[in-house]
Amino acid sequence: MVTSGLQHVAAMYAGVVAVPLVIGAAAGLGPGDTTLLMAASLFTAGIATLLQTLGVWRIGARLPFVNGVSFGGVAAMTAIIAAEGGASGLPVIFGAVIVAGLLAFAVSGWFCKLVRFFPPVVTGSVITLIGLSLMPVAFGWIADGETGADGAPASHIGLAAVALVITLAVRRYARGFLQSIAILIGLVAGTLVAVPLGMADFSGLGEADLVGFPTPFHFGAPQFSVPAIVSMCVVMLVIMTESTADMIALGRIVDKPVDEKVIAAGLRADALGSAVAPVFNGFAASAFAQNVGLVAMSRVRSRFVVAVGGGILVLLGLCPVAAALVSAVPLPVLGGVGVVLFGTIAVSGVQTLVQAGLEHGENALIVAVTLGVGLAPEMAHGFYGQFPDSATIILDSGISTGCILAVLLNLVFNHLRSRQDGATPTPPVGAPTEPGVTAPAAAHLH
Repeated sequence: MVTSGLQHVAAMYAGVVAVPLVIGAAAGLGPGDTTLLMAASLFTAGIATLLQTLGVWRIGARLPFVNGVSFGGVAAMTAIIAAEGGASGLPVIFGAVIVAGLLAFAVSGWFCKLVRFFPPVVTGSVITLIGLSLMPVAFGWIADGETGADGAPASHIGLAAVALVITLAVRRYARGFLQSIAILIGLVAGTLVAVPLGMADFSGLGEADLVGFPTPFHFGAPQFSVPAIVSMCVVMLVIMTESTADMIALGRIVDKPVDEKVIAAGLRADALGSAVAPVFNGFAASAFAQNVGLVAMSRVRSRFVVAVGGGILVLLGLCPVAAALVSAVPLPVLGGVGVVLFGTIAVSGVQTLVQAGLEHGENALIVAVTLGVGLAPEMAHGFYGQFPDSATIILDSGISTGCILAVLLNLVFNHLRSRQDGATPTPPVGAPTEPGVTAPAAAHLH
């Protein structure tokens, strides 16, 4: 359980610390305060993950669901920092996240009812889009910010290839437990290979403290600005949309029907985790899609394994030395195994699309337009640069744009037309159908 949980932490670590690094740089923070933001993000990600996996009352999806700091809020938060002037914008961000999290918690029971508009043609399109949209992240890790006119350094590509080959070899030739932790073995082996090449940096170990608790409201009491609150509320809607799609994808992977009750509980955990995070200098929490791919690849479906991962995240947040040790994994190594993780998500989406009846031209059209529009921000960076900041918060998130578009197209081509023609619409995922038949099974039969 510990090694499998650590594998989840290793797969998500770079994504968790990336947001505080970006925000710290935008706010002009020094190394100490930036490290504090990183530790806070790890700590609050662990709390949110424990909420999701173990559950309290009606909070938590009780799935192997990993939560962490959402990339969706980066654009909004940097805009707030620019408007407020440096670090003075952090209390404004924290106040806006608290309000947005509480409002999201209040509407989770209503938002989950949208699940009836997520049949296989929608979920398959969105899951495929999630995997494809994350691929540039993996290649960005491989380049490690050094992509120039000549491309990524050959040494980075070679190190990523070593990690990838080791991961595949373990997956192919190992058996039992070793096979299930192929990702972790690939990360460790890749890091060991990087040491003699001078590509692994352990200097952070000597500078980090052994124990350090995130100081509540370290940057000052939260401030409540209406424009900032509106902006973060839009971000929370984006987060809820992405989490809904991820929960449905994870439910299919672990063979557990995800209905409105499960989604509402999962969204409450997202919202509560987001509302509590600013107290410890953290940011809005959302599902981590790369860990959905890890569940699919490792076939370790226990939510308690992921709960152990959540506990490890809490400890990393309380122990800067341990956090520094995990951060020593070179980004090219992480990118090499990320190709496997993110590709697995895309394949899971393709498997779902097999059930979507693509022989019907309308469904094929829904998939084509969803993928085309959803990939626009990744294929053409700055594509929506001429739009207002409030619009780019949604448009620059291809996953959210694609999800909204897929739902609308499905409504137009299937639900509305079916009512006009008097036909029966496609059974929605998570809705009751025939007695004794679960919704995913009914969708497959359809």
